[in-house]
Amino acid sequence: MGFLEKLDSIKQRVYPKLLEEKKKDDRYIVEDDKIRLKGEFYEKQTRLALKNYDIIDPKNIEQYIAMGGYYALYKSIFDIERKDIVDIVKDSNLRGRGGAGFPTGRKWEGAFRQDTKIKYVICNADEGDPGAYMDRSILEGDPHVVVEGMAIAARAIGACYGYVYVRAEYPKAVEALTCAIEQARKYNLLGDNIMGSDFSFDLKIRLGAGAFVCGEGTALIQSIEGKRGMPKSKVYRTTERGLFDYPTVLNNVETFANIPLIINNGSKWFKSIGTEDSPGTKVFALVGKVVNAGLVEVPMGRTINEIVLDIGGGCPNGKEVKAVQTGGPSGGCIPKNLFDTKVDFISLARIGSIMGSGGMVVMDEDDCMVDIAKFFMKFTVDESCGKCTPCRVGNKRVLEILEKITSGKGEMEDLDILDNLCKVITDTSLCGLGKTATTPVLSSMHYFKDEYITHIKEKSCHSHVCKDLLKYFITDLCIGCRLCKNKCPVGAIEGERKKKHFIHTETCIKCNACLEHCPVHAIILK
Repeated sequence: MGFLEKLDSIKQRVYPKLLEEKKKDDRYIVEDDKIRLKGEFYEKQTRLALKNYDIIDPKNIEQYIAMGGYYALYKSIFDIERKDIVDIVKDSNLRGRGGAGFPTGRKWEGAFRQDTKIKYVICNADEGDPGAYMDRSILEGDPHVVVEGMAIAARAIGACYGYVYVRAEYPKAVEALTCAIEQARKYNLLGDNIMGSDFSFDLKIRLGAGAFVCGEGTALIQSIEGKRGMPKSKVYRTTERGLFDYPTVLNNVETFANIPLIINNGSKWFKSIGTEDSPGTKVFALVGKVVNAGLVEVPMGRTINEIVLDIGGGCPNGKEVKAVQTGGPSGGCIPKNLFDTKVDFISLARIGSIMGSGGMVVMDEDDCMVDIAKFFMKFTVDESCGKCTPCRVGNKRVLEILEKITSGKGEMEDLDILDNLCKVITDTSLCGLGKTATTPVLSSMHYFKDEYITHIKEKSCHSHVCKDLLKYFITDLCIGCRLCKNKCPVGAIEGERKKKHFIHTETCIKCNACLEHCPVHAIILK
């Protein structure tokens, strides 16, 4: 029996059982011998990279094969020449889903042209953006699609070795991936002479220690080599001199998850989805103040409105959506009046944001945009590797200015200093992380400058977020029940029973205890 017949045999044996299993589960819809998740949230999506997520058992390789898995690898070994694989991926215009959006086919082509016996394929699963969990979810729910995508890449460029660089903080992803690699070896889908061919390729897992900067390609390679994860000046492309100075293709999890689909269905099919410049779908982690938080996969070119309001359901508790931050700590804060913007690489860049790896944080009317910028800048300062001065020193100065403004000590000239400093850091930092670190600050200053001015001139935070600018007052609604006085931990409240009380603002530590316990809502913030 040939290997294709083996795949067909597994599919014919396992798929009917999978259909019957899902028919008995009210979370799924089974129609025309196809399985999909039930619910309006899923009906509004186009799930390609996530097509098997929450449908198959990630530790059952035969269920993956039953869903069409490893057929693309078979075609790549026996039916398609190596150069043609590269051309198919290049023609599809698949752009890297890790953030920069570099054309995947061009990257593969660069490695294909290198005449060396040793080449590497690396999967970047070092997903460190706050609130992002797209890649982790694919590894946890469908690890074989990444294994297959990497094997196809290896076949195309002529590599025999591969690494998946994943955070040690993702134990379920590591467990699922370890199981997938072991099963693939057992079924002759990894290792020597795959499927009985002359193609050999094997994978190893490398655990990262949680450094955000290791999401940058050269820093990640340094870490795999056993060195401190710090970016390098890109004198050479990694496709020329990458891991251990050998040609290396490095793509992220979602990028590899698209490869089997493109090989099976063709580049023309892939380009029929999304936009001309940004074909295919994109997975987003829709988080923050949104009703339907979760993983959302939609064709490129959908608007922010469609994702946040239509699929996400807007903000809970009747609150108004104020902004959305795309692209993680390196992305911009987009105001609601620009929610008709299409979500693709070019459109987001035009309004001062980025696609990034796919994090999408929703903010409502209670969020302070100055505080949001400070949050992301603090994250970047904490995660800076410290190699280059603009990032190590410059971002620290930016954070200090933001802290000055949110503490009520800001001055109007601070805005000009902040703007100039952010632009210098963008122009002079060594790596992509440093160059985009100030994007949340620049975008929030551009779209929400009035909030910065209010913090500086009025010494006030209208969102009541910046504690140093808050003052608690007791209104005439006070009934003198003394509950606030009894709850105050520092004795900042005075007043006799059944008479209006008074708060000493200079003593108040703004712990919110009085506001939470007042039975008649007589305490307000200004």
